[in-house]
Amino acid sequence: MATLDEVAAAARACTLCEGKLPLGPRPVFRVSTTARLLIISQAPGTKVHDTGIPWNDPSGDRLRLWLGMDREAFYDASRIAIVPSGLCYPGRLPGGGDAPPRPECAPRWHPKLLPPMQQIRLTLLVGGYAQALYFSRGAMTATVAAWREALAERKFPLPHPSWRTTAWERRHPWFAAEVLPGLREAIATAFADGTG
Repeated sequence: MATLDEVAAAARACTLCEGKLPLGPRPVFRVSTTARLLIISQAPGTKVHDTGIPWNDPSGDRLRLWLGMDREAFYDASRIAIVPSGLCYPGRLPGGGDAPPRPECAPRWHPKLLPPMQQIRLTLLVGGYAQALYFSRGAMTATVAAWREALAERKFPLPHPSWRTTAWERRHPWFAAEVLPGLREAIATAFADGTG
């Protein structure tokens, strides 16, 4: 059986979707056998593709605000793993916005990357694509509203933290009032025994 380092090296060298990616393959993810928190999201945007650093954009700033974490804590790979639904930037939709993650990616790499990370205590499912893979209760709003049910499975659904979510948050004040405190408490619990 391949080690996590070997699987990660193979994933970083992946060219499965090469002809379908407008900027070419550049898988962006972080894995660790000691990580307690796993963040599964959509796919890298152009800024993340350019830098090779996951969540290195305004959406990442907003996500860190939701989590109550600074950049140093967020990028500590010994504590936090980041594996998108699509490892590479998928391009743009004709009407604007990023295209969905490539459908080949998660079935190919998640079954290899996730099982070796045995210390994961909480998985954040950020955005509808990640939720569709691992915990969906229909529309994204309904899935996020079911966060307590998801937490029983050690998962936590969140909307994607793009600027488009600002209006959604205004329409759903329970997100800031209930979900974000619950999220921060769940993260603290994941690191609670003093080793993380």
